Formats: sequence, C-alpha cells, structure tokens
Amino acid sequence: MLLYGDVAEQYRDFAAYAAGDSATFEDWASAVAGDDEVLAWLARLPPVKQQPNLVFAAARWHGVAAPGPYDGLRTALLGDDGTIRATILRRATQTNEVGRLATLMPAFGLLAAPDEPLALLEVGASAGLCLYPDRWGYAWRTDEGVVELGDEPRLECRAKGPVPLPRALPEVAWRGGIDLNPLSVASADDTGWLETLVWPEHTDRRDRLRHAIEVARADPPQLVAGDLLEELPALVDRARPHGRVVVFHSAVVAYLEPADRDAFAELMAWLVGEGRCHWVSNEGKGVLPTVTATGPAIPADKPTFVLGVDGRMVAMTHGHGRSITWTG
Repeated sequence: MLLYGDVAEQYRDFAAYAAGDSATFEDWASAVAGDDEVLAWLARLPPVKQQPNLVFAAARWHGVAAPGPYDGLRTALLGDDGTIRATILRRATQTNEVGRLATLMPAFGLLAAPDEPLALLEVGASAGLCLYPDRWGYAWRTDEGVVELGDEPRLECRAKGPVPLPRALPEVAWRGGIDLNPLSVASADDTGWLETLVWPEHTDRRDRLRHAIEVARADPPQLVAGDLLEELPALVDRARPHGRVVVFHSAVVAYLEPADRDAFAELMAWLVGEGRCHWVSNEGKGVLPTVTATGPAIPADKPTFVLGVDGRMVAMTHGHGRSITWTG
C-alpha cells in the first residue's frame, strides 16, 4: 500500500490492494480517488493521517455502515462536525493481524535453534497479539496436501514453493514489543478499536482477533511506549539474556516517514551485523527496497508483501497472512 504522496493515488493503490478481499473497501477507495470534494477534505489532514485504513476505520467507529454504500462514507466525511477528524488525529492504524503468524512462522523456524529459545521483540507491537506464535495451531495448504502443526484454532495459509514449514512450535522464553502508543488488551476502548480496524467482510479475522485478545490477557507481553529508532537497541539488549533475539514487524514500517524507513533499515542491518539479534521483516514490496532488491523482480501491478530474514527476501506473502510463496 502506498502511504504519503498524492492522496488520490494512495486510494487507487488501496483499491487494488483490497480487490478480492473487501468489496466495500475496494468500492470506497475507488470512489474516493475520483471524488474531488472528499479528496479536498482528506488533504486537510496531516499526510500520515490520510491513509485509507485509518479514515475508513474512524468513519466506521462513528457509525458509518460497512458493508455499505459509498454515499454513507461520503456524507459522513463531508458533514463531519470535527468528530471523525478528531478520531483520525488521535488514533492510528494498529491492525495486529494474528493471521500473519502463518507466514512469519517459516522465518522463525529458520532462526530457531534446538538448544536456545526465542526472545521475540515486535516493532510496532500494537497490543502485542502477534507475540504468541507458540499459542496457535497452523494449517498450510501445499500442492501435496495440508500440513498441520499444533492444536485448534489453526491459522490457515496457502503455501507455494519450497516453504520450509516448521515441524514444531517455537519455544518462546520472552516476548516484548515497542510502539508509539501501545494498546492494552485490558481496555475495552482499545480492543474495540482493533475490531473496527478489521475489514468489514472478514468475520474469520474478527473471530481470530477475539481469541488472540484472550491469549494475550492470560499472559501479557512486555510492551514499551517509545520511538523505535531511539528505544530499540536497549530493548534488544534487555531481551538477549532470555534467548535468541528475533526482532520482527509486519505492516509497520510503511507508516514511517520515508527517511525514517531508511534509518530503521540501517539500524537493523547494524544490529544484525553486531550479532545482537536476527531480523524478520514483512512489509509491502516498496517499503524496504533494500530487502526487496535481494529477491526476484516483482511486477509493478502485483500487490504483495515481502518477507525478509536478516535483510534478505525469502518469500512473497499476503498482507493478512492468507498465503506465502517461497522465493528462497
């Protein structure tokens, strides 16, 4: 997904990204891209707040029906008395999609060692729901059949190519995260916002979210509020006594300013080079170009995430964890 830059192009890009996944969001984003009045309303927001996911969620938070017609969204935005705008300015896109664990698990498996547990550190952790890969089951659909791991509930994922599917759940000795505004699974307001961020038609994701919240409530992670560029090295060192540190993130770095994305990539390359941690990235193909450039060329019109391990592309993944295609 594009963020920053031309607003209409952002919404056209999001419409393509939503195609086949959400008829509502595909319709809304396409309509916004051609609606000069709504584009003018959006242009008065700070650039990072113009993103479709955030705007659509804020409108739904204040009663816009979804699934529902574009006219409902348009009327709400153009007639806003400042309420929707205030929510957009106060909140952030913190989706916390646990379905992505099905695409992250092969990367975790590559980094696991039989005699050393993992210490998982998530950048942009939101409520920390993705810090529990050991508390879920998995069902990967391959060309040879379904490969299952763990008990129900299982996260389902289409696996293409020679994906190194793990044979055991990881041993996790420590789980923590960093976020500018960590959410709490103990807060009804925070968990309600997380539910609103789930796309309208995605009942399965909504059900997973509710289960993930219960998992985190039973064993809360250590979440730190702060700027990742400032706090991450110290947090890595805090995790190191507990096991093999794996810093990971999924659909997070896209929300940084372009210069900060570069700074983050340089920071991670330095931490990996120093032997202080491993790095698993899962971002849109254009978000970390130094990672994407290490893999096969991706067509310009193909929406995909790129899964990276220690700065090298290993797979293409669906943004909500529905599929993984191994590139090696």
